[in-house]
Amino acid sequence: MESWSVGSIRTTASLQYSNTPISRRQLTFVCLTLCALLFAVCLSAEAQQPKKVPRIGYLASGGPASHSAASEAIRLALRERGYIEGQNIASEYRYSEGKRDRAPELAAELVRLKVDIIVVAGGVVMVQAAKNATKTIPIVMMGQGLDPVEGGLVESLARPGGNVTGITNLSGELGGKRLELFKEAVPKLARVAVLSDPATRSSALELKEDLPVAARALALTIQPWEVRTADGFDRVFAALNKDRADGLFVTGGPLMLANGKRIAGFALKSRLPSVYVRRESVDVGGLMSYGADIADSYRRVAIYVDKILKGAKPADIPIEQPTKFELVINLGTAKQIGLTIPQKVLARADKIIR
Repeated sequence: MESWSVGSIRTTASLQYSNTPISRRQLTFVCLTLCALLFAVCLSAEAQQPKKVPRIGYLASGGPASHSAASEAIRLALRERGYIEGQNIASEYRYSEGKRDRAPELAAELVRLKVDIIVVAGGVVMVQAAKNATKTIPIVMMGQGLDPVEGGLVESLARPGGNVTGITNLSGELGGKRLELFKEAVPKLARVAVLSDPATRSSALELKEDLPVAARALALTIQPWEVRTADGFDRVFAALNKDRADGLFVTGGPLMLANGKRIAGFALKSRLPSVYVRRESVDVGGLMSYGADIADSYRRVAIYVDKILKGAKPADIPIEQPTKFELVINLGTAKQIGLTIPQKVLARADKIIR
């Protein structure tokens, strides 16, 4: 009987199958074949292991309706980069519906779900809530009228530091231009009611600094009206019906965005020309808007998400400011309130809703 060693294992060549001895070469072939089969089985099992699907958490200051265009823009932009919802990426949505006090708990929910990135659509309060909830999960902001450095969210635009980066939309700085376009669209404009939420920092600064300067240059009188909660709109609307202004200027912020359709409906019913920061309010009946092209900004947000999923750190990704702005006019609304918008203004519009 012949024997030999393989490592520390002694193998005997007296193995038989149907009483036929197996040679050393045959046994070696059998062993190699078995090893190959085991290796193939291991590879197959590894290949069948489900890969971890990144989860994106969305924290929005408005509601599903007001955020739908933005979320769709992000979804399409991510798809262009190979991320397909339900296949290799998943999403979790949380909406504060314009209620700031809900932001901390909604942010905490996303953290408990162990999302890989939190995308925040809102002002300082929303981003701060996410930042307070986690120091490790990357946060990509789409700031509305937000200076993240002044708000203490990042160290600088060029090198944010920490876990926050994204897009900042300093819409308050456009208030004067928005008022100028409003005057051109409504030549008889003299008294302008300004609707604002004093808790929104950018709106407060706009009302204090930007608008008074522009109003003096345009020979306009500004009448400030503060709304602090959703329940406060009816009171202000009733007062506006008594003290008729020539136009309604709506500042930015979560409360105004979440109630955009309600505000536009009041202005339309009152036959009151109105101007907004965001085009969403014009889509639902407001007269006009001038501000950053939000769809473009959200497409840029997808680039941040892609970079982070590929290993980039938020601390090292510079914060961008919008480069595209749009003037949107609703001609259907103009007709309903009996307003003829000058052709020179229409010619400058980026989007006309008929």
